[in-house]
Amino acid sequence: MTVKKLQNFIGGKYQSPISEGVSDVIDPSTEQVYAHAPVSSAADVDHAYKVAAKAFETWSQTTPSERQLALFRIADALEARAEEAADVESQNTGKPRTTLVDYEIGPSVDQIRFFAGAARNLEGRATAEYLRDHTSSIRREPIGVIGQVTPWNYPLNMAVWKFAPAIAAGNTIVLKPSDTTPASTLLLAEIASEFLPEGVFNVVTGDRDTGRAMIENHIPQMVSITGSVRAGMEVAKTASSDLKRVHLELGGKAPVIVFADADFQKAAEGIVAAGFFNAGQDCTAATRLLVQESGYDDFMTALIAEVKKSAKVGMPSEPDILFGPVNNANQLARAQGFIDRLPDHAKIETGGSRILGSGYFFEPTVLSGLKQTDEHIQDEIFGPVMTVQKFTDDAQALEWANDIRYGLASSVWTSNHTRAMRFAKYLDFGTVWVNTHIPLAAEMPHGGFKHSGYGKDLSHYGFEDYTRIKHVMHYIGN
Repeated sequence: MTVKKLQNFIGGKYQSPISEGVSDVIDPSTEQVYAHAPVSSAADVDHAYKVAAKAFETWSQTTPSERQLALFRIADALEARAEEAADVESQNTGKPRTTLVDYEIGPSVDQIRFFAGAARNLEGRATAEYLRDHTSSIRREPIGVIGQVTPWNYPLNMAVWKFAPAIAAGNTIVLKPSDTTPASTLLLAEIASEFLPEGVFNVVTGDRDTGRAMIENHIPQMVSITGSVRAGMEVAKTASSDLKRVHLELGGKAPVIVFADADFQKAAEGIVAAGFFNAGQDCTAATRLLVQESGYDDFMTALIAEVKKSAKVGMPSEPDILFGPVNNANQLARAQGFIDRLPDHAKIETGGSRILGSGYFFEPTVLSGLKQTDEHIQDEIFGPVMTVQKFTDDAQALEWANDIRYGLASSVWTSNHTRAMRFAKYLDFGTVWVNTHIPLAAEMPHGGFKHSGYGKDLSHYGFEDYTRIKHVMHYIGN
């Protein structure tokens, strides 16, 4: 297999980095190196930011209609190259090739189009006299150059969540993808470059040191990261020294509360899909189940049967699989470590082992008998591992659901409308799904509370995060 040589994408073209460091990019389904990517230095990052700052001088002066048209054209071009993008993303991540166009590339196209529309829907208070003889108005302006860092679980889709609202608002960006999955982000920048001025959308690849340089640089006025809690805390601390704006979408540990009056078969089907899709590597994955004691045995029977029926794992090219490998060797070791440290009071209901020899494949796994204080309940596993706890009543379900440091997403499965509305109020999570789990709409916000970060992705709220507000007042008296 020919090993590709990737480059940074700066100023509308691929560029060789200033630094000489490179990293191996590994296909997680084979463990084979398929590309080499630059490990960009602080000098490379600074160069990209300077190019973006120069581009901001003119891009920030474009009209919303001009930015909208550019984004519509980018969306159309990505849609036209959806099969190519899916091929790149499948090798990039090990995801099933057959589902990528419908479940990731298609939604990415839709989200770009949403932000194209948002560009022409800036909001603010009405121009009026809030003080006698003075007329006030609101300007909503781009912030400047934005530094962005994306994760390896949804490389292309997360790049869309970052670049589209930022560029729609008139900002320019420098984006660093994960060092394990740079290829699809570079393709996205290449596609976008046909419709954007040079320097509006820049990509640098690299490791943690590159990411640190992205945050420490003095040029960006805002930094946005989707990643781990640890990374988010480091970003917030570093950015605070320069008073940069910070936008953080971090980890999650979504409670999935199943009551005895739920439709167990439909619940099992939805939860297995939402828990094991993308090998459980999703901050909102349905992997922490709380099941009412009076229906526990019947639900567990339905759940295990559905896991064995639907949670098929295999090579990305195979049809009818739900998920492929986890993304990298470290993540495989992390999932296995949780199994190895399983306490004596817990039980493996199904799965629990690495499979298929080569590649980072792990069985769909269901654990029971865990206590609320166990690390398997409190910490994000980020793999195809689902835990099930037994609760007695509404109060205990709500207490356990909220008793974690994360606050990103949750779901309630019940036929009792009053209970569903009550839990929607009291669950301390940025999203509450009722009788479903994981669907997203571009029009609705995605973002969490507590250690899951702050700021919103998607929706008009996500768009507004990339703008600043200015008050203009005129004296109109005689």
